[in-house]
Amino acid sequence: MPTRVKSKRQFAICIRAEEQDLLTPRRIYEILPDESAAKSRYIRVIDDEGEDYLYPSSHFVVVDFPPAVEQALLQAS
Repeated sequence: MPTRVKSKRQFAICIRAEEQDLLTPRRIYEILPDESAAKSRYIRVIDDEGEDYLYPSSHFVVVDFPPAVEQALLQAS
């Protein structure tokens, strides 16, 4: 029986925000899967206005949190 692989949630910390209304430096954002964007060095996140949007990956540092921290972040969002 084929098993479905559950994708792991990824998070990133914003280190640069050119538009301060949309991103907040030092804030943690969940990364939404977007392979096409990744090929162009962009990542898709839900910004401060609640919209998912592409931003340069250079504006973020991807962080691997322990599962308990990931759960807490997801419950808080």
